[in-house]
Amino acid sequence: MSLLRRSHPLPAPSLAFVLLCTLLLSLLIAGGASRADAGGQIVVQAVAWIAMVATILFGSRPEMRRTGMAGLILAASILLVASQLVPLPPSLWEVLPGRMALVGVAGSDVWRPLSIVPGATWNALSSLVVPVVVLVLAVTLREGERERILAALLGMVAVSILVAMLQFSGAGFSNPFVNDTPGQVSGLFANRNHFALFLALGCLIAPVWATRSGAQRWRFPVAAGLVLLFILTILATGSRAGMLVGLIAFGITLLMSRHALRRVTRKGSRWLLPALVTGAISVLSFFVMLFIVADRAVSIDRAVSIDGNEDMRVRGLPTVLDIIHRYFPVGSGFGGFDPMFRMHEPFDLLKITYFNHAHNDYLEIVLDGGVAALLLLAIAVLWWGARTIIVWRGAGGGVVAQLGSAMLLLVLIASFFDYPVRTPMIMALAALAGLWLGERRHEAVALPHQDQQL
Repeated sequence: MSLLRRSHPLPAPSLAFVLLCTLLLSLLIAGGASRADAGGQIVVQAVAWIAMVATILFGSRPEMRRTGMAGLILAASILLVASQLVPLPPSLWEVLPGRMALVGVAGSDVWRPLSIVPGATWNALSSLVVPVVVLVLAVTLREGERERILAALLGMVAVSILVAMLQFSGAGFSNPFVNDTPGQVSGLFANRNHFALFLALGCLIAPVWATRSGAQRWRFPVAAGLVLLFILTILATGSRAGMLVGLIAFGITLLMSRHALRRVTRKGSRWLLPALVTGAISVLSFFVMLFIVADRAVSIDRAVSIDGNEDMRVRGLPTVLDIIHRYFPVGSGFGGFDPMFRMHEPFDLLKITYFNHAHNDYLEIVLDGGVAALLLLAIAVLWWGARTIIVWRGAGGGVVAQLGSAMLLLVLIASFFDYPVRTPMIMALAALAGLWLGERRHEAVALPHQDQQL
């Protein structure tokens, strides 16, 4: 008998698993940009549609009720965006807030949609195919395949680190699918803040992958090493928001690992568990200080040298609030922030570069969708809060539901400073996190045995 033969061979993957991994791979390569004209948008949406058609023709029928509240929120989002593309009679369109000044552009007898920039809204609507397909495929996975998805996600974050190392070394890496900025450490993303969030999400996935029931012992040190690598890379990105979500992710990582650590140390002295936690924090602190001394902690450097007068997030905020007021309560239309800001941009903000987003997605959502979007956002956040309390009290869902809660927390925090969910990759991860958070079944976390197989 061959020594390389597995005693428990892995079962053949389902079609849903293969399609989901293919979609995630396309998102890793081409899903790191939010701009409508980025080449990656065509790639990821094409792969998503192909996966959807393949599932309909050859896959098993998905149980959409299993998508739960995440599916309902996504469906409501699609309806909201689509409703902005319905042509309205001139008599109704002209009385909408902010529209009267635009009547002379195309005449007064033209039926127009609610969206002032319908092309951008069409793009916003088409981008939602990615989370839809992710949810459809995720609920069709066989039992046990989700653990492989966790491993795949962790591997994707690790691969992005390799690209970041090339950028960090000065060798350079140009991704033809995203509009990245030369000289920035942003991995396969166009925005270093989104890349830093991606790394922080990897910090959360690592302990769940390492501590799930049946996992092998070697996963513990591997996960610890990956978390350390992710945190240090966040410091190298220069992302101030990433430094915040990375710190929060590290704290949640320790919290999520507490049961496994207790099992490891239950036969040792009482001080062993506190010593391990203290040691982990000390090792991280040592490497952070080493990065600072070597002048490689760009995120910290940018945080201590921030100038509010030069930050467009601060300078552009009054204009963004004014635009929201002009078009409230119906909004100006999803995806149209750039032309809308140009229409109302004061002369003192004019510069060579342009302000592509509000860099606060909560404000931009209200600007785009008005009171309807605000209500939907409030419902989503309230559901997240209620489910978070339940799953962290241990009342249902298990460690994977806690992972979904923590992932969405980081996305919610990052959205105060940027627009991460407008990126297909983060959009897909948010959809998975919402699905996991809504699950009711309990999954145990146990100390693995050495003889168990992957």
